[in-house]
Amino acid sequence: MSKSETRSKLQDWHRQDIAAEIRKRGISVAELARRNGYSNPTTFYNVFKLPYPKVERIVAEFLGVEPQVIWPTRYARHTHAQCNTAPYSRQQVESPSCHG
Repeated sequence: MSKSETRSKLQDWHRQDIAAEIRKRGISVAELARRNGYSNPTTFYNVFKLPYPKVERIVAEFLGVEPQVIWPTRYARHTHAQCNTAPYSRQQVESPSCHG
């Protein structure tokens, strides 16, 4: 199976599904942001549009899963070969797949 075929089969959770899972645990996305030191929740909401490894980990940990479960398309392209090259991109350094 080619990389493009694999990637096309991966699907990230929908942003409303993520927010609903957080609400099911008794708080809002904005409250989760505040509890993790984000005084402006708008910054935290960027995770729904762009890769944001730090916030991805916060959300995933709160939901009891790995970030790769919620955002598989963001992590599918990272391999150990990429992680062992320099210089590192921020996402490669922060990605659990590079250090796991």
